[in-house]
Amino acid sequence: MLTGACMGRSGFNRKTALATVTMVLAAEAADLDVLWEVRGSIAGLQHHRGITHSFVGVPFMAAAVLGLVFLLHHYRSRKRAAAASQPSPKLPVRWGYLYFCAVLAALSHLLLDYTTAYGIRLFEPFNYRWYSWDIVYIVDPLIWIVLIAGLAIPALFSLINQEIGGRSKGPQGRGGAIAALVCLVLIWGYRDYQHRRAVTAMNSFLYHQAEPTRLAAYPYMINPFRWHGVVETTDFFATVPVNSLAPDVESQNGQLYYKPPETAVSRAAKSSYLGRVYLDWAVFPYVAERKLEGGAGYLVEFQDLRYAYPSVSRRAPLGGFVLLGPDLRVVQEGMNSSRSPSGESLQHSPSP
Repeated sequence: MLTGACMGRSGFNRKTALATVTMVLAAEAADLDVLWEVRGSIAGLQHHRGITHSFVGVPFMAAAVLGLVFLLHHYRSRKRAAAASQPSPKLPVRWGYLYFCAVLAALSHLLLDYTTAYGIRLFEPFNYRWYSWDIVYIVDPLIWIVLIAGLAIPALFSLINQEIGGRSKGPQGRGGAIAALVCLVLIWGYRDYQHRRAVTAMNSFLYHQAEPTRLAAYPYMINPFRWHGVVETTDFFATVPVNSLAPDVESQNGQLYYKPPETAVSRAAKSSYLGRVYLDWAVFPYVAERKLEGGAGYLVEFQDLRYAYPSVSRRAPLGGFVLLGPDLRVVQEGMNSSRSPSGESLQHSPSP
C-alpha cells in the first residue's frame, strides 16, 4: 500500500483525479486471497500468492479495483450534487488512464512479493512453478522507513508551506515519492549484490566432505550482510550462517538434518492434503516421523528449512503436521503447530 501511494504521488496524480487511491487499492488487492484462510490454514497455504498474484490475474484485479473506485466516486458525486457548497475536484477523472495506473500498481505487488523468499506463482494457471528472488525478508524495516519518509516528509513541508502562506502549484509530494521509489530500487540492487556474494561463497565449500546438489541463501530482517544458508546433499540438509561482507560461510555453526528413509508412514503423510500442498510449496522440505506411545498411531511433521533461522526460533515457522492412525489413515492435519497434537516436538539430528 505504501508503494502504491508513492507511485500515485510520483506524478500519476497530476494526470487524473483518484490516481493515488486507485493505486493504493490496486497495490494491495492481490492479497484478497487471504480469504481462503476461512477454509483452513492448509487451503490458505494452497491458494496464497496464486492466481491473484499472477500476470493473468493482474488485469482482473485492476478492473475490480477500478469498479470499486467508480462506485465510491459515483456515491461521492451524488453527495456533492446534493450539497452544492462542496467544491468539485480540480482534475477530471480519466477512467482509461486510471485502469493503466491500477495495472501498474497491481504489477508492483507481484514485484514486491517476488523479492521475498516465500515465492510467487507468476504464471498460474498455465504454470504452477514458484519464483522468488530471495533478497528481502518478509518484513523489512528499512523499506518501511524509506516509503513512509517519502510520503510523510513532503506532507510536513506542505503543512509548513500553508502556514507561511505559500501557494500550491498542484498535488504535493512528487519529489519525495520519486526519491522513495528510487531508494527502494537501490536497496534491491545492493541486496541482490550481497545475495550473489553469499551464494558464491556457499558454492566454494564442501559440507562434511560432501558436495551440495542444491543451495540457497535467505535474508535476515535488517543486516544485509547476514544470510541464512541452506544446502542439500545426497544424504542430508545443512543450514549455515553466511557473511556476504567477508564473504565467509560459518560451517562450524551449521546444523545438519539427516534425510530419514522413506517409509509407508511418510508416504501416507506425503499423500495427505497437507502433504501434497506443503511439498508443492516447500523448497527444502524436511519430513520427520515418530511413532506415538501406546500404539496410537504416528506423527509426521513437515518444515521448510529456508525458514529454519537458528537465531529466530528453535522451530521453523510455516511448519505442518499430519497425525496418522495405526492403519495410516489421516486423523488430523494442520499448519503452524508449535507443538504436535501429542504434546511433543520432533527433533532433527544434531550437528556432529
